[in-house]
Amino acid sequence: MRLSRYLLPILKETPSEASIVSHQLMLRAGMIKQEAAGLYAWLPFGYKVLRRIEQIVHEEQQRAGALPMLMPTIQPAELWRESGRYDAYGPEMLRVRDRHERDMLYGPTNEEMITDIFRKTVTSYRDLPKILYHIQWKFRDEIRPRFGVMRAREFLMKDAYSFDLTKEDAIHSYNRMLVSYIRTFERMGLTAVPMRADTGPIGGDHSHEFLVLAETGESEVFLDRAVTELNLGDADIDFDDQAHVAGIVEKWTSPYARTDETHDQSVFEAETPEERRLTARGIEVGHIFYFGTKYSEPLKAMVTGPDGGSTPVEMGSYGIGPSRLVGAIIEACHDEAGIIWPEAVTPFHAGIVNLKQGDSKADAACETIYTALRKAGLDPLYDDREERAGAKFASMDLIGLPWRVTVGPRGLKNGVVELTERRGGASEEMTPEEAVARLSSVYLN
Repeated sequence: MRLSRYLLPILKETPSEASIVSHQLMLRAGMIKQEAAGLYAWLPFGYKVLRRIEQIVHEEQQRAGALPMLMPTIQPAELWRESGRYDAYGPEMLRVRDRHERDMLYGPTNEEMITDIFRKTVTSYRDLPKILYHIQWKFRDEIRPRFGVMRAREFLMKDAYSFDLTKEDAIHSYNRMLVSYIRTFERMGLTAVPMRADTGPIGGDHSHEFLVLAETGESEVFLDRAVTELNLGDADIDFDDQAHVAGIVEKWTSPYARTDETHDQSVFEAETPEERRLTARGIEVGHIFYFGTKYSEPLKAMVTGPDGGSTPVEMGSYGIGPSRLVGAIIEACHDEAGIIWPEAVTPFHAGIVNLKQGDSKADAACETIYTALRKAGLDPLYDDREERAGAKFASMDLIGLPWRVTVGPRGLKNGVVELTERRGGASEEMTPEEAVARLSSVYLN
């Protein structure tokens, strides 16, 4: 993409309404535009990041055996009355009526609807287990929407739901999702710690939330530093092997890690050596629940068991907030100059900066590099604007692309360009061909 043709409304000053780093940088980098309190339009640059995150979530959900689908944003109120949650949910739920005076709602979550779909399509234990998921916009009417996309009223959510015959099978589905989440966040360049958590209005008796450590986190967290040193990497996971998956879960959840809601200081001190105790703040980026028959019983989601009798299915739900993750990644990956995108979620793989737009040799070299990167399967952003070099460098630092190729007449006299890594700022001179080869090896090998 050529920057001269792109929509990237960069701001030089920090908007006064933005109080945390991610909100400030997303506004300054032209990623979002506020339309109303807690409601944001995702501009092209921000939308590209969002789609990169969605793609990783899709891949890891399906790797763990979850099936993608899509449910509507508007739900009939009778489903929620059937489960008993319509009146209990509170003012965060946006309730509406259609032209036929039927009560409807803008879904804050989808337990009722997915249970209704299941009960109308699955009748036998032979069709279990099932894990169904979708990525859909949700709405919760927060009383004080703040921190940009970190606590917006409308947000993008991946919510998955598992259906099993027995509690043992349901815990295996829960463990599959927990392991899937570990790999999902690792791929995004994040250390997201699974912490024992309160189940809240979702219900149930087994829950973990994944938190990224950040000074601006809304939750106080207490953890054993050992859990931050674990890494799943490219380990081959057999998601059908209960013992194998349970072993990974045990490894990640044995070290003490809890939010302030479930923290017990005496247990923390008893289980964790003093030198490994860490108190910090965290940003929630995922939450998983096992809640048994909380919804299947009132909604009569039954299957015929091996003995011929009917039994309510055991269920769990599993959420990741892709839109919230954009803010969380920025909170964890930035410096005083701007964003530092992890390579897995960067909207563009590299930026090309032409130091002398209009110079025939500089223009030609930039075009050659731009074309070569695109042919290699990469997505570069070419700053071809008539701007001074300092402004171009500042823009590139602000938007945070992992790599920058700087092209100027002085370097080209020696046959070289400069390749700079955003994280750490290390630079190296090399030929244009070597720069293309280096970037291809980073992303494609």
